[in-house]
Amino acid sequence: MDIRINMFNNNKILVVIPAKGNSNGIPRKYVRLLDNKPLISYTIQTAKSSQYVDDVVVTTDDSEIAFISEKFGASVIKYSEESSEGKVNLESVIFNSIVQKEKSTFDEYDIVITMLPTSPLVKISTLNSAIEKFDDFGLESVISVVEDKQLFWGYDEDNKRYFPNYIERVNTHELPSNFKETGAIVATRRGFINDDSYIGDNIDIINLSREEAIVVDDYMDWAVVDAIIQRKKVAIVISDDDGGTRRVGSCLSFASKLVSHDILFVLDKQYEYGHKLIEKFGFNCKCYNNQNDIFNILDEFNPQIVLNDVSDTSVEYMDELKNRGFFTVNFDDLGEGSKLAHVVFDSLYEHDLSDSNVYNGQKFHVLEDEFYFQPRKVITQDVSNILILIEGSDPKNLSEMFLEAILSTTYEKKINVIVGRGYENIEQLVSRFEANPLVQIYQNVSNVSDFVFKADILIASASKIMYDACSLGIPTICVYQNDIERTHVFANSANGIINLGDADSLAKEDFINEFLELVNNHELRMNMHDKMRAIDLYHGYENISSVVREQYRKFIMK
Repeated sequence: MDIRINMFNNNKILVVIPAKGNSNGIPRKYVRLLDNKPLISYTIQTAKSSQYVDDVVVTTDDSEIAFISEKFGASVIKYSEESSEGKVNLESVIFNSIVQKEKSTFDEYDIVITMLPTSPLVKISTLNSAIEKFDDFGLESVISVVEDKQLFWGYDEDNKRYFPNYIERVNTHELPSNFKETGAIVATRRGFINDDSYIGDNIDIINLSREEAIVVDDYMDWAVVDAIIQRKKVAIVISDDDGGTRRVGSCLSFASKLVSHDILFVLDKQYEYGHKLIEKFGFNCKCYNNQNDIFNILDEFNPQIVLNDVSDTSVEYMDELKNRGFFTVNFDDLGEGSKLAHVVFDSLYEHDLSDSNVYNGQKFHVLEDEFYFQPRKVITQDVSNILILIEGSDPKNLSEMFLEAILSTTYEKKINVIVGRGYENIEQLVSRFEANPLVQIYQNVSNVSDFVFKADILIASASKIMYDACSLGIPTICVYQNDIERTHVFANSANGIINLGDADSLAKEDFINEFLELVNNHELRMNMHDKMRAIDLYHGYENISSVVREQYRKFIMK
């Protein structure tokens, strides 16, 4: 006797997939391409991939469905046009297909599973679990369901009124369990299937995930399923940041737009605050101590795409990612390893444009979420609010230097100072200026966009805060605080920014002169504002996504 290695309890199992040509909701939906494959092919391939299933048959009244089904490895049993007009019900179509299949194979089946092709997301493991339930020899059928806890209402036709179908109004998680049939899987012992029914009496259920339970009935369902099928596993590796907050904030803004993908943050263990911030936004995060930890985490997660927000990747690191088959996207990377990345986006740095994998400029900057919904800034005649914001740890204490310089002028209105988490002189700075009613000093501000928007003038380092200011049209004076910032080409007068060059060589008098000129010259501030507002900084994500999709397509086609 022919016994298969993976046979379940010596049962011969048939999967029947009924597919009527004249589908409702979406005409011809079974033959339409869902991510480059016909909808019906997903169910066929799931059934054929099960270790327990012997045969897969599609029963249809449609020649095109029959042709496609055979191409994907299913046998086909046609039923007549008369049946498709409703003179034969689904039960009889299924029963007749079983009978015909048994006649053609000169054999009988022990378990028959009906799978509707409107549920393309059902997993092979779920189908196998449904079959394994028949280890209970008293079980007659297994049907797929999804838990549906809701406050349901009914309608009384006689009294023309609505009424609650629940006893007590409570929170959803406190409601009793209710299960809704999905139709994705109906598995029944052969002896309980006839012309009128393909479900037995002693029934168990297989509870599907919310994704698996989606039924493609209309175009909205189609769009949701399409997004899920195209979902990728994306790892975001972050390192080399003072306190881990600026890079984390930028990556969170990017990740928040990847809503249909499975995201894992991989963060340097020393950035404790960054870790808490990621978890606050509901993303999964794993921390590493060294590079080997990163590779172990990536091997376990097995992403298709690795995003590196690392300022100086090494050749060895990028080569390891390449050997593992990951598609790599690097941000603001000046390291030698950047040459090995599939794509590099440098929104600030003047990177070597001879590298074909590099995309430069502000069109590839992604604003943090809070800057998208701020209103348009109105440039008033008078300046009454100055913001000093030096990003990073401010090792040269530029925050204090600019604050002292401004206080030495005739300006006598509000001055806000924001320092980063890595700023070490906060107590000294606060104690020195706390008696001054004009000065307010803040650290670890979560609503930076509010401070920037309210500012009439921003004093900043030549970092990404310039993009934030530009998006709102805030007249800005900036300086370079380190060698990295000297590579930031965006900070120039053409973009509405006054660049005073290196902080080390900046004379206090030169800063004061530029500052007072800006305070007293409304026309200059308006001109800077107009230049800033002419720059589109609101479509960075779309621009990056367009490049990544194209390059990823080329990558997987190789």
